[in-house]
Parts: sequence; structure tokens; C-alpha cells
Amino acid sequence: MGMNAVFMRFTAAWFLLVFHGPYVRPELFEKFYLEPVNLDVDTGRVVKRVNERFLSVAIDASLVAEEKFVYLLASPKLKTLSSALSPGFLRFGGTKQDFMTFNPRTYHQEYPRNSYGYLGDTCKRLTLPPLLEENLKKQWALQTLLLQQEELKGTYKNVRFTEYAVDLLHSFANCTGLDLIFGLNALLRTKGNSWNSQNAKMLLDYCESRQYNMSWELGNEPNSYQKKAGFRVDGYQLGLDFDHLRKILSKSKLYKSSGLYGPDISQPRDHRRDLLEGFLESGAEAINACTWHHYYVNGRDTSLEDFLDPDVLDMLATKTQEVLETVDLVSPGKRVWLGETSSAYGGGALGLSDTFAAGFMWLDKLGLGAKLGLDVVIRQVLIGSGTYHLVDNNLDPLPDYWLSVLYKKLVGPEVLNASVLSTLGPRRRLRVYCHCTNKKSANYKRGAFTLFALNLSKSTAKINLPSHLANSSAEAFVLEAPEAGEQGLLSRSVKLNGLVLKMVDDQTLPELQGVPLHTGDPLSLPGFSFAFYVLSQAQAAACH
Repeated sequence: MGMNAVFMRFTAAWFLLVFHGPYVRPELFEKFYLEPVNLDVDTGRVVKRVNERFLSVAIDASLVAEEKFVYLLASPKLKTLSSALSPGFLRFGGTKQDFMTFNPRTYHQEYPRNSYGYLGDTCKRLTLPPLLEENLKKQWALQTLLLQQEELKGTYKNVRFTEYAVDLLHSFANCTGLDLIFGLNALLRTKGNSWNSQNAKMLLDYCESRQYNMSWELGNEPNSYQKKAGFRVDGYQLGLDFDHLRKILSKSKLYKSSGLYGPDISQPRDHRRDLLEGFLESGAEAINACTWHHYYVNGRDTSLEDFLDPDVLDMLATKTQEVLETVDLVSPGKRVWLGETSSAYGGGALGLSDTFAAGFMWLDKLGLGAKLGLDVVIRQVLIGSGTYHLVDNNLDPLPDYWLSVLYKKLVGPEVLNASVLSTLGPRRRLRVYCHCTNKKSANYKRGAFTLFALNLSKSTAKINLPSHLANSSAEAFVLEAPEAGEQGLLSRSVKLNGLVLKMVDDQTLPELQGVPLHTGDPLSLPGFSFAFYVLSQAQAAACH
């Protein structure tokens, strides 16, 4: 760089400091400093391989706080949206699961059993009439407010659910191609503080009688039992509880080989690491994967800046490494899942967690989580209370839903090593990840790979491909806010290559098509956007 250019940039930076003061936001500098960056990608080997159901989703157990709301799962629109997220796990759990008991043979008279839900029903019969759907959606909007108040107060009502809720959950999972994981109540305890399995056995017997293939969890965030229920369960006892459940499952013809996942602790802090170690000592052999929960920030005191801050995004790596080290120390080789995760805890951040801005946290978590070695990431929540859902109370898709569908379409389980050659200064705000292209759902040749990138800067980023890839055909799927500025980032809609995404009708998604790029040109990523780039003729050895 010549001295004149250096002087001009110094002058520009000085001008900003003089007229905007010392607290100028970094993005203002970046329009002067952001230059094309060179991409380094190793296409010769796979560094990690994640589960084909890596991106999975949850239905919050709060949906069953009143059982009539489970009927929303019979909505044609919700089934259409959920089917596009297959293959994946469908976790039914959360805080409310530890306050739920199975109470068979009691049904809502308002909704007769013979209308929906039998195992033998076809998916077409599992359809909610439009008038009933509209009525339930209005009631659900009010119900979510009550559930949020319950969360704020930290007092949780006990709930009973019937066979019908189980029928609908299983039918929904079965009809959408998702694999159901059902969360059992771990707060049912004996006088000796071991798990009381009587109610769970009743539920298991019912599910087996209907031949419902499903997996299981036991308890949600046991580190918070003191706060939620007034007593503690230490890690070693929790492991014994899981071992007890595994023995019950092993006596079942249907469930002897079914998945069991836990302990679903919150991210490492204070005694939580000790709880995890104790759990693994006694319960590691009982589980198929070790699960923990991660949220970046407190939903009640966060800001838009947090959602765009690379330091906040990097916190995932620190916490993940702590969990991986703990698991590897006690139970080497055990798979680790993010069993519940989103942007902000406490039900999400109002006006942020369901907007376009939330996509930066979500996409970075998918990229970084796979690179670090997490096997599955379960998004809180497909539908449920709070503001971090993929589908709103009207069952319309939010920006993170469209991002998730594109990820499913374009990203395969094989992780490649990719980075920009400099991560200093403003370039830290450009984050890149690379996988082999999904061979099952995308019409691309073997050897194709998908680069996905996030631009946390105000300015357009230019990415130069390595010389041996510069002539490969590339296709771009660029996701942007529908309008410029902060209001656009806070929008509940998203543009794909310039067009706002919306359903064609309640049973049809739009075609998510990429735009061909000129061979040899740098990849262009607008400010405050994220994108997937498919290099269809890359001939990546790792992706054959």
C-alpha cells in the first residue's frame, strides 16, 4: 500500500474520531478498512462429520400446558413447514416437562378422540379444520402471555396430559419425517430422592402398545431444580436415575435399543461442571449422547449490538470446549449434543430473537458447533412460548426458519476446514464455514462444497477464492434484511437474492433458488447479511 493511501485512511479515521467522538461504533471504520480477503479452504479432507440430523428442532412442552393446543400440530401449514426440516430430531421438552404427568383416559370433550390421532390414520386425516385452527391460534397468542408470566415469576403449575397429546405428537413427527424425542419428568422423586419411574412406565407401556418408535430424555436443566422445585439432585444420583430408565427400556422389545439422551444441563458454570462429571461417572453408559444447553445472552437485558458482536459469538467455543473436555475425560468418545439452544435465555429477547438479526447467532452456531465437534444442535423452538421460535403464533415462518431450510438444503454433514487468511481488526466481523454440499437434497454433482459466510460489518465484503477454485462455477443464496438500517435488522421477514420469502400457500413453500455468479469474480457479501455459496464444480476430493 502506498504512503498516500495510508495517509488518506489515517485522515479518514481521524475525521471520524473528531466528529463522532471516542465511542464511535466499529462499523463506521470498516467502510474505510474492509478490503477483499483471501479464503483458505482445505478441500482434501473432512475434519469433522456430524449427524445427518445435525440441525434439529424442539417443540416446547409448554404447548401441552392446556392439551387443546396440541391440536395446532394438525395444522396443514405447520406440517408443511416442518417437513422441510427433515431429516431431524423433534425434541418435546423444556422447563414444563418436569411438571407434567401422564394421566391416561381423560380427554377434552370439546375435541372427540375419533377425529384425529390414531396410529392407523393417514397424514391427510391428521388435519385441523380451518375454523378451529384460527380459533386455537387466537387462544394460543393469549396463552403464551400467561406462560411468559409464569416464567418471570419462576412458579410452575403442574400439568397432566393424556394419550391424545402423545398420539398427536407422534403422528406429527411421523408425518413430517422427524424423529421424536420425548422428555420425561425427572422431578417425580421417592423419599430417598431417587427418580420415581411409575408414571414413566405407564407412558412407556402405552407408547409400546401403539408401536410408537421414539427416543427419550429424563429431566430438563437439573442444575436449576433448587430454583424451580426447592431441592437438589446431585450428578451421581442423576446418572443412577438414567441407568434405572435404561434398564426399564432394555426390558421392552420396542425400546431396548432406543435412544436415551441427557442430562440436558445448562452451560458450564459453578457447580454445573461438577454435576456433569458426577452424572457421567454413573450414567454415561446409559446414554447415547451427552446433552447440554447453550444461550448467548440474557433475553431481558441484551441489545442488537450483542447479536452482531463477534466476541459474543465466540463464547460458544469457550463453553463447548469445556463440555467436550469434561466428557472426554470421563467418557471418551461419547457424542455431545446441544440438546437445547437459541439466542437468549429467559424465553428469548423481545424484538430481537424472532427477527432477521437473530440469524447471525443461529448460522454462526451451526457453523462453529459443527467445526468444534458437536454432533447435533436442537433449536429452541419450532413452536412454543417465548420469542425465539421459528414459526410465529400465526404459524407463519420467521427469518430463522428460512435460514434453517436453506441450511438443510445446501449443507451436508462433512465439515471442511475454511478460514479467511486474516482475522485482525474488522475482518473478525467476516466469519466463514465450509461443508460438502448436501448430496441428498440438493441437485449438485459429487465434489461440490458449500461455503457459508456472515458479514457482521456495515460494508460489503469481497472474498477471493483460492486460485485452484477461482474458475469453479458458483451459485449464491444471499439472505438480507428487507430494508436497510436498524429497522431492517429488526424485521420479521427476510429476502433471498432480493425477493422477500413467503409461502405460496399453506401447503406450498417457494422454490429457494440461487443466482449463478461470474466465474473468477470474488464472492460478494453485502453488509449485515449472510449467504450460502455452492461451488458446484469444485471437484473437492473430500466431497466425492
